[in-house]
Amino acid sequence: MGQMTVFSGPERRRRWSDEERLEILSEAFAPGACVAEVARRRDVSTALVYTWRRKLRDAHSEPEPDDLAAPDFAAAVMIEDLDVAPSGLQPAIVIDLARGKRISIFASALPALVASALKALR
Repeated sequence: MGQMTVFSGPERRRRWSDEERLEILSEAFAPGACVAEVARRRDVSTALVYTWRRKLRDAHSEPEPDDLAAPDFAAAVMIEDLDVAPSGLQPAIVIDLARGKRISIFASALPALVASALKALR
């Protein structure tokens, strides 16, 4: 027969210390471990284990820079070039992004592919 825990008094919730939470998390997410098995053995809900992991990850993640949060308009500049390569070899559109990143779109690109790439940049 299974184990039963009886709570008496006004407190109905179990409490885990930070050390216990870290111990359960490290055990549950060790290589080859099964979260459901560890949760069952430690008498913890699997949803609670995943909640602890998400909160720990959020606490240690770096905040996103504010300069990338708000979209803005960009100026489009047309450059007339006399020594233009054939349209298949030179990009039709070049988009310079923050941090030195660059996207080149060639005239032969499928419109659906270009649309999905631009949507991903949002």
